[in-house]
Amino acid sequence: MKCPECGSEHIRKNGHRQHKQNYICVGCGRQFLTEYEPKGYSDEVKRLCLKMYINGMGVRGISRVTDIAHTTILNWIEQSGAMLPDAYDPFQRPQVGELDELETFVGKKQNKLWKWMRSGSLCAGNSRLGRGRPQCRNLSALMERDLGLAVLLLGE
Repeated sequence: MKCPECGSEHIRKNGHRQHKQNYICVGCGRQFLTEYEPKGYSDEVKRLCLKMYINGMGVRGISRVTDIAHTTILNWIEQSGAMLPDAYDPFQRPQVGELDELETFVGKKQNKLWKWMRSGSLCAGNSRLGRGRPQCRNLSALMERDLGLAVLLLGE
């Protein structure tokens, strides 16, 4: 057996550390074990925690389930986020757009107000207001004009 520091073969036993034999080098005084266990968590545990986070579980919830500190999980999330490609260009037109509508009323139920919200781009002006019952043709024109998409109307 050799000292990992100076390479000397003149070593002595020096008690136990974590239930393993500890050695000391007579030449340089370095204490060491014959073999060390790797510290940290396996890649499978990290992958499981990241999978739970992506599926909507909170960081503290993951911490309670896996008995891993929440700060460790946050560090893994940050490290995996750094490996992702750069953010997309917000001014680039999306290929797929989504339009959601909301019906409400102002004052009394006869004054209906419709609100259309698009979620295909993050540009300014993602919502429109309109009065009365919207027609499917109006919605398709709105999507074609604002999102630059050809619209397929189902069940008009």
